[in-house]
Amino acid sequence: MSTRVVIGAQWGDEGKGKIIDLLSNKVSVVARYQGGANAGHTLKFDNTTIVLHLVPSGVFHDNTECVIGNGVVIDPLALLTELEEVRSHNINPEGRLFISESAHVIMSYHKVLDQAREKSKGDNKIGTTGRGIGPAYVHKYSRNGVRMMDLLDAEVLRTKVEANVTEINHLLEQLNCDEKLEANQIVKEMLEAGEKLKPFVCDTGLLLHNAQKAGKNILLEGAQGALLDVDHGTYPFVTSSSPTSGGACTGTGLPPTAITHVMGIMKAYCTRVGNGPFPTELHNEIGEEIRKIGHEFGATTGRPRRTGWLDLVALKYACRINGINELAVTKLDVLDAFEEIQICTAYDIDGVQTDQFPLELKKIEKVKPVYTALKGWNCDTTKITDKEALPQTVKDYVAFIETYLEVPVVILSTGPKRKETLFLQEVH
Repeated sequence: MSTRVVIGAQWGDEGKGKIIDLLSNKVSVVARYQGGANAGHTLKFDNTTIVLHLVPSGVFHDNTECVIGNGVVIDPLALLTELEEVRSHNINPEGRLFISESAHVIMSYHKVLDQAREKSKGDNKIGTTGRGIGPAYVHKYSRNGVRMMDLLDAEVLRTKVEANVTEINHLLEQLNCDEKLEANQIVKEMLEAGEKLKPFVCDTGLLLHNAQKAGKNILLEGAQGALLDVDHGTYPFVTSSSPTSGGACTGTGLPPTAITHVMGIMKAYCTRVGNGPFPTELHNEIGEEIRKIGHEFGATTGRPRRTGWLDLVALKYACRINGINELAVTKLDVLDAFEEIQICTAYDIDGVQTDQFPLELKKIEKVKPVYTALKGWNCDTTKITDKEALPQTVKDYVAFIETYLEVPVVILSTGPKRKETLFLQEVH
């Protein structure tokens, strides 16, 4: 029996969707525990590419139950569209998808407010996707939020929406936004969506508790990455929830004692979407080459991702705050053609070297990365199907990471397809 948390160990977009898809055939339940439809998990198999935003990545395994936990903020309209796409691939989610009745709902007014606030910030934008994630979490924590269970109760829904629309129309006016929201249309739209989603809504905390009690293997799926955590990330350039392993407990209702494994997903290099500090970012032809080879454009927004060399200082911090005890390295193949690969092993801040990741924005913006150069492998790793056939230079690269982080690399991904994966150790 295992309960494994799978998290992004960098700034998101590490390839979690593929790894979760691979691991899902070994588990009974996959549960998403935070974030919203701003996250995109890309899956490629059988000449098919699909991007999931809310439905857990295990949906394409017939015997796997999928849970959207209470820590997720759900856009019901986006979810209904996504379910139609899942059905178009001959997958029936009925009886296999379960949505927490306590999960908060992203309303249309959250999206309008999100976009208006970003626009008002001018050059100081956070770089949100404008999909209402932040405002939905604000309403959650100010205790004004709409929950999935409220979509099934017209009286409760109308009371909450009317109060929120009055407040938000006032805010939009202050933000010089001309849009004016009408409560009646929003209530009607959400009641219709709630009726369609009603068969999926239940007490998912109890479902997960019973699954664990029955000795089933469970996978807890995070969105974004550890360095975007609202508490432990590069604040204020963070997401509005807790992608770290601690968020897996609050976002599902499972206790910390349930977790047996924490797997960190990391790219062989680094990327970041949106604004905020990025110590190893490359503003040169190498960065552009990595972006081009790695197809580094946001799965949800299409925005070009910022690219840089692997940052082990930031990764060591992520391992510490999450209790990561196993790693999966993705997109190794993107570095196949490089003669030399740089890895950041220390930060220089005002002439002083450190291996600790600073949380003060002024300090991290001053970071000058200290690199260690490793020899590249100059071969097509996507063709390698046996870990023993890996070039010594790849093995050296993996060993370097393991030694620095004191965490074993158990999976090596050499491409987006399921078959382009090497298990360096058995994953139970």
